[in-house]
Amino acid sequence: MSLDFTLSDEHKLIRTAVKQMLQPFVPRRQEFRQMGQDGRFPEELWQGFASVGLTGCLVPEEYGGNGMGLLALTLGFEEITTNGFSPGLLLVVGMDSACIAKNGTEEQKQRFLPKIADGTWKLCFAVTEPTAGTNTFELQTSARKNGDTYVVNGQKMFITGVDIADYMLLVARTTSFEELEAQGKPKSHGLSLFLVDTKSPGIQKQPIAIPLSEELNQYQLFFDNLEVPACNLVGEQDKGVLAMFNSLNPERILAAAICIGMSEHALAKAVAYAKERKVFGDTPIGAYQSIAHPLAEVKVGLEASRLLAYRAAWAFDAGHDPLEVGTYANMAKLTAADLAIKAVDSAIETFGGLGFAEETGLIGQWSGARLLKTAPVSREMILNYVAEWNLGLPRSY
Repeated sequence: MSLDFTLSDEHKLIRTAVKQMLQPFVPRRQEFRQMGQDGRFPEELWQGFASVGLTGCLVPEEYGGNGMGLLALTLGFEEITTNGFSPGLLLVVGMDSACIAKNGTEEQKQRFLPKIADGTWKLCFAVTEPTAGTNTFELQTSARKNGDTYVVNGQKMFITGVDIADYMLLVARTTSFEELEAQGKPKSHGLSLFLVDTKSPGIQKQPIAIPLSEELNQYQLFFDNLEVPACNLVGEQDKGVLAMFNSLNPERILAAAICIGMSEHALAKAVAYAKERKVFGDTPIGAYQSIAHPLAEVKVGLEASRLLAYRAAWAFDAGHDPLEVGTYANMAKLTAADLAIKAVDSAIETFGGLGFAEETGLIGQWSGARLLKTAPVSREMILNYVAEWNLGLPRSY
């Protein structure tokens, strides 16, 4: 890849290690695809991720990780999806481990990070609500302190992998809207983060049927007097917004990495077919500009998207201001998600009718690419962010 000169030897090594780890699984790609359709979690693949250190990239060495950072994990994600696999829950575990490492108490770091780093514990992230959507400041799930516990009531929507996660990082409101108004404080105040045992009484999990080729299930959660130990509060009460962005920025960067790898995978598949397929005479279809130009545009987009994603991950690792990291994270996610749709669609066009056949896997990839245009944050909200924070335009919402 042409951007290798920007990477250290250690960064190149982790990509090589991930590629080698995946090789025994490559002949079994259809098996893993079927597992995703059946809603079965690929534990064997998960342990492979842990074995090459991906679960420990955002965990400091003193807590059992390797401390390689977000750029290393971004490269790992790219390699996974380039080879036709999904990192799935690894994205959520990565963003949660970053949040704990940057905001957790020493006790929380000692308790959670070693088990995350070695792949023993899986985590999920719970922020979205039916009435709030992407407007996180409007969320209504409440957490009221009662002695040594917080009592949580409310609901969450589209919570990925909660059925297999050991803990969730939950965002809840510890100061109500009415209290904020009386205190003269903004809605961004009053949010707090908690580490919640997913097996705790008081959590009802309702599956959401989303027919995507993915190994993770989606759930709506209902909390009914859920008790969370006060020692599981991450960061300061009511000041969880900054801590939350220590999770959301990595999430967007890693989502971009998934899209980049997905685009690379689709492009390689389309190029190989375009070199061999002949329809009129002895000329491969790759010689036709209607086939070649869209694929060439994908290649250009890949290089640009990589630069943005790597810059965003580098800024996070360097400890830059979360708003600055957020700028690059959002830009990387937007460009990479748009590219993934274009890449997979161009591959389908290249294959023609075969592009819709199950054996190519492209239709499943298109569904995944289209999902990543909307999640974990829509392109419209990203454009709102850039317009307001980077261009200084009036807020539109």
